[in-house]
Amino acid sequence: MDNSIQRPIVHPLIVVPFGILAVSTASIFIRFIQAESVSSLVIAALRLTLAAVILSPFALSRNRHELVSLNRKDAFLAVLSGILLAVHFATWITSLEYTSVASSVVFVSTSPLWVALIAPIAIKENVPRGVLFGMLIALVGGVIIGISDSCELQINTFKALGRNADLLTNSKYLYCPPYNQFVGGDVFFGDCLALAGAISGAGYILFGRKLREKMTLLPYIFVVYGISAVVLIIVMFVSGASPYGYSPRVYYLIILLAVVPQLIGHSTINWSLRYLSAAYVSITLLGEPIGSAILAYIFLSEVPSGLMIFGAILILLGIFITSRRNRYN
Repeated sequence: MDNSIQRPIVHPLIVVPFGILAVSTASIFIRFIQAESVSSLVIAALRLTLAAVILSPFALSRNRHELVSLNRKDAFLAVLSGILLAVHFATWITSLEYTSVASSVVFVSTSPLWVALIAPIAIKENVPRGVLFGMLIALVGGVIIGISDSCELQINTFKALGRNADLLTNSKYLYCPPYNQFVGGDVFFGDCLALAGAISGAGYILFGRKLREKMTLLPYIFVVYGISAVVLIIVMFVSGASPYGYSPRVYYLIILLAVVPQLIGHSTINWSLRYLSAAYVSITLLGEPIGSAILAYIFLSEVPSGLMIFGAILILLGIFITSRRNRYN
């Protein structure tokens, strides 16, 4: 990778917030598409396929030599990264069928924590104590969010005994369903899918890092998006899902999903890595669940509970601490 860095025309600190806003729209587009009874695998496959198709004329014309010069090891890393990216999108998008936008996006945003956890095994990097501390805080927040999705605060009103028998007393307590219902509930399943999306996303980051060091941005995202699209298309047809027969509105929303959060959002974030530290960019990505929650409140009328907000704050705090203590570039 070329280490010579020219000063960009627009300061990255001005551009990055627009990238975060673009990424935050993904959950909203997906929920609108799912409302049309579109399979999550269809959404994921078409999202990556359209992104790769849009990139293809630029990557093939400008970076053909870089693409054909990949050796076996690099090609293996590209395939592995593409598969993990496919798992990431398939599990995360499916999670939105079962849980709220805020909960899903916050869980999938824990990828930096899993990067820190897997790094000692995958790339022989020790995990600093600060990272472990941040991870613990975030995992506690994740438990709280899981509880907030399946449990609710109930209030019992009853008459007081003794002299004040005419007075009414309120008793507040947290009600949770039995263990077997809690673990088997749809919301909990959705949270687990989002968490699987975070772990596979972390693997994608780790195994794709060496490949990214050897390739510039455009051919890198073209190769990985393309491989991920092929994997998702195969899984989509094997599962019996079909990308045909939907309304024009569905395809319009899928195009927006491929262009706005995928190409504009993720490309902006990847572009900023050339000018800003990875730690800082990771911190800015924490704005995604906040942006998604705000958009969900505006367009989907999803009001997060106080318990969920508290859990989300802990997760974001944990990721912030991890990002401050750990640098990957």
